Amino acid sequence: MPSILILGAGELGLPIIHSLSRLSSTLPPIHQPTLTVLLRPSTISSPSPSKSKELAFLRALGVNFVSTDISTSAASELASYFKNYEIVISCTGFSGGAGTQLKLAHAVLQAGVKHYYPWQFGVDYDIIGPDAAGGLFREQCEVRQLLRAQETMKWTIVSTGMFTSFLFEPFFGVVDKADEGTGKEMVVRALGSWGNQVTVTTPEDIGRVVAELVLRNKRTGVVFTAGDTISYQQVADLVEQKVGAENVQRESWDLQHLRSELARDPENAIKKYRVVFAEGKGVSWKREMAVNELQSIQTTDVKRFLASKENLISQVYKDA
Repeated sequence: MPSILILGAGELGLPIIHSLSRLSSTLPPIHQPTLTVLLRPSTISSPSPSKSKELAFLRALGVNFVSTDISTSAASELASYFKNYEIVISCTGFSGGAGTQLKLAHAVLQAGVKHYYPWQFGVDYDIIGPDAAGGLFREQCEVRQLLRAQETMKWTIVSTGMFTSFLFEPFFGVVDKADEGTGKEMVVRALGSWGNQVTVTTPEDIGRVVAELVLRNKRTGVVFTAGDTISYQQVADLVEQKVGAENVQRESWDLQHLRSELARDPENAIKKYRVVFAEGKGVSWKREMAVNELQSIQTTDVKRFLASKENLISQVYKDA
C-alpha cells in the first residue's frame, strides 16, 4: 500500500487530494494509497469556518494530517517528515518565499523519497530559462537541474500552463474593467501580439491528471497538460460572445511597452509575468502532446470555463 504526502491543501492541493481519493477507491484494496496532507499548524487550529469546512472535507475522505511550517523549517527537519512516505507531491505554490522549492527538493532527496512531484505546475521553464524577466524562474530551473543530476529518486514535473482563472484576473491585465470614458464595460488585452498563445488548465483538471499519473500512468520526467491552448485574439472573441462586442474594448500591450513598464518597476512580479507571456516562449504547447489528450481525460477549455461564469462583467468589477 503506497503512502502519499501532499504538501498543502490550497487551490491546487485540494483538487489533487480529491482526485487521488476518488481514483484510489476504484483500485484493489492492496493498491489503495494512504493519503496524508502536510499543513501549517495555524491552518489546523484556525477558527475560520471555511478552514474548518475544508478540514472536515479532508477527514471525510480519510486523509491524515501532519503539521509543520515549511517556510521556517530546515531541509533536515522536513526530511524527518518526508522519510515516512514513498511519494511526495508539492502543492505549496510560491508562498514559502525564495529558496523554498530548492529546500524541498533537497529534503525529499535526504529523506529517500521514491517519487517526487515538485511545484512546477506552470510554464515550460526549460524553454524560458533562468534569466527571463530578471530571473523570475531561476529557482524553478535550478530545481530541474538538481533533479536531473541525481539517479536515486524518480520525479515527474507536470507543466500545466497558467491556471485558467488567472487569465481572467484583473490584476494580470488581460481581462479587466475598461477605463472610464471609453464607453465600454471591459477591456481585453493581448500580451505581445494578438497571435500569441497561452496554455491554460484548471486546478480541477490538473488534479485528475496528477491522480492518473500517480496511481496508474506513473510517467517520469517532464509531462504536459493543456485544458486549452488559445490566442489572445481568441480570448477576446470569446469574451465578446459572452458579454457582447459592444461592451468590449481591445488593446494590445506590445513587448516594448511591457519591458518599459518592468524597467520602471523592476521588482513587480506581475509585470515580470507579463513580459514572459508577451515573449511567447515556453508558455504554450499543442494540446495533442498533453497527457490529458493522450489519456482521454476530459478537461475544461476556455469556452466552457466562460460558460460557467454567469456574469463575467460583475465578476471582473468585483475582483478589480
